[in-house]
Amino acid sequence: MEETGEEPPTSAVLLDHCHFSQIVFNNMEKFYIPGGDIICHYTFSQHFIPRRKDWVGIFRVGWKTTREYYTFMWAVLPTDLNSKSSFQQQVQFKAYYLPKDDEYYQFCYVDQDGVVRGASVPFQFRPESEEDILVVSTQGEVEEIEQLNKELRQQNQELKDNCVNLQKQNSDMHGELQKTQDLQERLESLTEINKTLEQSVSVLKEENEGLKVQKDCWETELLQLKVQNQNVVSENEKMGVRLKNTLDHLDQLQAQISLREKEMEKLTQGDQDKAEQLEHLKKENEQLLLSLTKQREHQQKLEQTLEEMKQKETESARKHQELTRPRDKKATVEKQLVQEVERLKAKVEAGRACFIEKYKECQRLHKQIRQLKAAVLNQISDLMKRLDKNKFLYQELQKEKNRVEGEKDLLKRENERLLCYVCEDSDSDQLSNPAPVQEVVEENTGLIFGNPYSATQDTHVPSLPSIKKCPICHGVFPDDVKENIFEQHLQTHILDCPYCDEVFSEAERQVYDDHVFCHSL
Repeated sequence: MEETGEEPPTSAVLLDHCHFSQIVFNNMEKFYIPGGDIICHYTFSQHFIPRRKDWVGIFRVGWKTTREYYTFMWAVLPTDLNSKSSFQQQVQFKAYYLPKDDEYYQFCYVDQDGVVRGASVPFQFRPESEEDILVVSTQGEVEEIEQLNKELRQQNQELKDNCVNLQKQNSDMHGELQKTQDLQERLESLTEINKTLEQSVSVLKEENEGLKVQKDCWETELLQLKVQNQNVVSENEKMGVRLKNTLDHLDQLQAQISLREKEMEKLTQGDQDKAEQLEHLKKENEQLLLSLTKQREHQQKLEQTLEEMKQKETESARKHQELTRPRDKKATVEKQLVQEVERLKAKVEAGRACFIEKYKECQRLHKQIRQLKAAVLNQISDLMKRLDKNKFLYQELQKEKNRVEGEKDLLKRENERLLCYVCEDSDSDQLSNPAPVQEVVEENTGLIFGNPYSATQDTHVPSLPSIKKCPICHGVFPDDVKENIFEQHLQTHILDCPYCDEVFSEAERQVYDDHVFCHSL
């Protein structure tokens, strides 16, 4: 056994699940003499593919699984599986690893999955006995046997050659049969294609007849499209005039807004001047208050002086009585004191009246300033509301103008295409090529008035829809509708706040409801 220390792959698969016919052991002996190496010869079958972990083991007769091997050797992996020599292999077992008893053993070929792929006939390991000595035949018998073996080998070779030829003929017949089946399938597919083409030809003929019938209808519709194109051009010119008037009105509004802004600046400047005058009046008021306070202090001092003078008068009267002074001097002093007191009282009253007048003037100026601010804010609010409303109308008119221009371009292209088709159709009354018909009947979903070449379209002339539509709800109006009715319809899509005259669109209904609800809080 190889001294690699690696165990061979085994399994618990029973004998019933093994395939013993894939490996054939040949040149087997009934017994092998102990003490010598033995060579095991085996041959692969055509359907067996050897792998790297395959091995050949010696098993005692009566074994159940591949785990019961006595010794093993790794099988030789052939380098070229296509050559015949690679199917015949051999391995050599060393005498040291061979069994020493006289039990019956057999060779087994096990693949890398642990499954037995072939087993030999049983044999023994025992010395040679007299019963096993071969009997030597005569030279004539040997030659006869060799001649017989040679003839048998020749017959075997002939049979092999015949088998190869038969296999080759079988493969050729199989290839021819496959080609025949392919031709049959192609014939059937061509038959189906032929039927489909016949049906397509009949359908195209019917479509050709339908197109010939609809030719007059298309010419009538072409004339109507020309008239409609002229109407669109005139409507576009009207919309251009309206847009120009709207732009002029918007410019006037912007000029009014600029004038209002200038007036607002002037009012703001006047407000600043009034505020400066108010500050000046406040300072004068403070000075008057300070002067009044000083006059009151001075009055108090005069009253104290008058009290002191009265006391002095009393004292002087007492002294006068004591010293017998003349009474005329006392009367003069009293008269002077009374005059001084009256003068001071008149000055205090005059200061009080001036202060009250200045205070009233300040209150009046404050009221005027508040009124001016409220008036300016109201004017600005009204102008902004009118500007928003005019901007909204301008945007809607711009959308309507773009839509009308798109319809105009579309009608021009349709008109040109119809003219080209009528010119081509007048040159040739027959449609021999089905490919252009297929291009004509293709549906153009981008047309406003439908595809006039559709095979499914009715033969009668459809009534043309009006192009006068509402830019918001896309409602259709006749061409002769009055302008005020159309404007009233547009006005129904505009929501005006009943409290502050703010403008909303119909799509902003929830915002409008929330805005009105805020006013009611």
